[in-house]
Amino acid sequence: MPDAPYRDARLPARRRVEDLLSRLTTDEKIALLHQHAPAVPRLGLAAHTTGTEALHGVSWLGPATSFPQAVGLGATWDRALLRRVGEAVATEVRAFHERPAAPGRARIGLNVWAPVVNPLRHPLWGRNEEGYAEDPSLTADLAAAYTGGLRGDHPVHWRTAPTLKHFLGYNNETDRTTSSSDLPPRVLHEYELPCYRGPVEAGAVAAVMPSYNLVNGRPAHLTPYLKEELRQWKNGADLLVCSDAEAPSNLVAAQRWSADHAEAHAAALRAGVDSFTDHGTDSPVTTARLTEALRRGLVTEADIDAAVGRQLLMRINCGELDPELDPYAGTGQDVIGCEAHRGLARQAARQAVVLLRNEGGLLPLPADGTLAVLGPLGDDVLRDWYSGSLLHRTTLLDALRERLGADRVLHADGLDRIALRSAATGRYLSAAPDGTLAVSAEHVGEHEGFAVQDWGHGVTTLQAHDGRYLTKDGYGLLAATADHPDEWVVQETFRLERGEDGRVRLRHLGSGHWVALAAGSDALTTYASSREQAEPFTVRTVSAGAERAAALAAAAGTVVVVVGNDPHVNGRETEDRPDLALPPQQEEVLRAARAANPRTVLALVSSYPYAHERARADVAAVLWTAHGGQEGGAALADVLLGDHNPSGRLPQTWYRADQPLPGLLDYDIITARSTYLYLDEEPLHPFGHGLSYTEFRYGALTAAVDGDHALAELTVANRGPRAGAEVVQLYGRAHDAPVATPLRRLVGFERIELAPGEERRVAFRVPLAALGRFDPGHGRWTVDPGRYTLAAGASSADLRAAAELALTGPAAPPRPGLAGPIAARDFDEAAGVRLVERSREGGEAVAGGGPTPARLVFRAVDFGDGATRVELTAAREGAGPAAVELHLAGAVTRIEVPATGGRYAWTAVRADLAAPAKGVHELRIVLRGALRLAEAAFG
Repeated sequence: MPDAPYRDARLPARRRVEDLLSRLTTDEKIALLHQHAPAVPRLGLAAHTTGTEALHGVSWLGPATSFPQAVGLGATWDRALLRRVGEAVATEVRAFHERPAAPGRARIGLNVWAPVVNPLRHPLWGRNEEGYAEDPSLTADLAAAYTGGLRGDHPVHWRTAPTLKHFLGYNNETDRTTSSSDLPPRVLHEYELPCYRGPVEAGAVAAVMPSYNLVNGRPAHLTPYLKEELRQWKNGADLLVCSDAEAPSNLVAAQRWSADHAEAHAAALRAGVDSFTDHGTDSPVTTARLTEALRRGLVTEADIDAAVGRQLLMRINCGELDPELDPYAGTGQDVIGCEAHRGLARQAARQAVVLLRNEGGLLPLPADGTLAVLGPLGDDVLRDWYSGSLLHRTTLLDALRERLGADRVLHADGLDRIALRSAATGRYLSAAPDGTLAVSAEHVGEHEGFAVQDWGHGVTTLQAHDGRYLTKDGYGLLAATADHPDEWVVQETFRLERGEDGRVRLRHLGSGHWVALAAGSDALTTYASSREQAEPFTVRTVSAGAERAAALAAAAGTVVVVVGNDPHVNGRETEDRPDLALPPQQEEVLRAARAANPRTVLALVSSYPYAHERARADVAAVLWTAHGGQEGGAALADVLLGDHNPSGRLPQTWYRADQPLPGLLDYDIITARSTYLYLDEEPLHPFGHGLSYTEFRYGALTAAVDGDHALAELTVANRGPRAGAEVVQLYGRAHDAPVATPLRRLVGFERIELAPGEERRVAFRVPLAALGRFDPGHGRWTVDPGRYTLAAGASSADLRAAAELALTGPAAPPRPGLAGPIAARDFDEAAGVRLVERSREGGEAVAGGGPTPARLVFRAVDFGDGATRVELTAAREGAGPAAVELHLAGAVTRIEVPATGGRYAWTAVRADLAAPAKGVHELRIVLRGALRLAEAAFG
């Protein structure tokens, strides 16, 4: 249909979508709702797939340029760099898109599932590596930059269509499909939503993916915030919403929210989900459910049209119908891993390195003498689940030897070598050159020694003499054939359990089974279902890793100990970390090296923070970098040798081991006093911290109000001997707010390059709204009048210049107490409260019933000429005593709440107040017992 309106590139994209929708049959439209949408040949629509992973490089499609992990990109605090990385990743996605499709499949899709903008609220979150920062403003700025690069600069056509993940309140892997994240109004509007709103309003976001968890009692894939917030923002109306994998089925399976899948899919579609990622490529399962939902009247044709229309709009924006006009069409394969992208990867990895400590100027390393590189990560480059296939690997050891010469750089991994002797046969486990394992050796030689890597908490990996890992093959046999742990279910981890007989049994953690001798064979299987069936081994230590490390440290002029995590082990998607500790084996190597040589540098290469107080106190120089992709080793060498002056800054707080962390499921950062925004204590390393090889001086800060902005300026000078980059950070604080507000809040930052002796004037233009807060009493943002401090410095705890502002204007009025019901969920403060759904369709309430009474505080409520009675809207499922106490006007009104028969069986409970309330009062509500409260109306 060459003359059809949808073919006319001169028409507005929405007009073209309307025409296409009118030509599609209902069955064709429903088919387009699955992730793997079929072609519609009669209309010239090709098969289409949503979801190409592009978090820090193209993933899962073959070799591509690999950039540092997202948390490492966050450590650069560099908007321009993030945009360039986004451009490079999108260009390589386009190259993959140009490849012919596999038979029966669509070409690689241009809808990319990146970036992750969940704020890094909790350092134990298993997916910490995927986010940018703990701060919502920094997260939003970097996400806007990255999506800007992914989208491209063309006014009409998009290079790729970025997707923000994961909406909303998602920072736990533990019970992630069944746990509910409680987001009080202030936490929602001040901390969570800004991470999404910033990049969406910047205009480079095409889609959003909901999270697996529930939010305030309701599955995130059904949250009203998709429509009430996300699609109300500037540039938000046409956002595509792509479900996370298997999440639509979870509504019935794990979450038990819906009675059947047709009902669940209908609810998701009505809530705003447009693309269903479920059952892999088996789209008929999803289309049958949606067809059934339409037949039963659970959704309408208009619901389907709205979802399909957003999909078609994205496809048109990416040039599908106008390849001759698409400036990105025909991208050649030579861009994948090109020299420019390799150079950018190295620059990003350099800027991701954070110098945490450098006492006595131990770094950069001296130009002469010998250097010992110790630790398990010194000669390795590790990938995470979203890293993709590396085109090449440069380890730190390789880079240093290339620069300094192999004879000057010593190396030991610090791992113990052990031999395992079978109790049944008396022979030793041996690894053949092809990786075959057999309990067959009479004596211990090279092939019988296995390196044991303790990753902490009893989780170990075993490597044969050639470095390959022991793994379970497809037949359940053990073999030394894996390059690294690298599957959704890791097959390379074991637990070595010593029994009372002194012998060790191996438990294979991927399968949960035990290692035993195969029947009639000297091979090992993972089929034993119990410890009693496991083969006992006598363990013989062939060599002690810490002793070898100490010997090399003593022989070297300077030592670099490289430790950290494997992103597939003890903290990753589906698995949170248990604590902040370094693995004991790594601590032992570090202690041994430091005892042998005081000139010891600690290089932490990890996806998340560690509580390394002992190392900080004892080691003169400490660096941290996230896993840096293909150029990570070279970049770290550049920093150690002084070829690059470190400029990375921590994107999240590093806590001390003795600091109590909030619960992993406690999302109320205000009440928990967590993140740098509210933390009252001194952490191990503060948010924004990072040192340099040069010295930056800050001049006086001036600040003034200019309309609806605050203007702040200061001079920053490089008074040291080297050129370097400083990240000038500006923080704001309110002194007279009527509720708890952040102790410091990032309101601006600039990364500046200064030559020795150079100084520069740095100016910030800060919207006054950035100093405000959300007012639950009126459901709006407000900026309180009063005193504010703006402070500039090198970190959130190193503020070197400050100025005060006095903001005038009307204060937020008291909350109206008589104009209508007070919603229970709109509290100013709370403790022991759960936020829950008011009904299956919408609304929110609060619930008590925990070990302590639930308490709500409403700070200033105006009861006018007086209130003498109250009507509560409450619900109770069970029996037993339950009551609501109103602490108001110096009196306590206790109201018994009867059982109502269900969580949604709301009833009105009326009572006279113990004392009349007149004028403005603080209202405190206490929930005693298991009950739900939706609102309180006074009269």
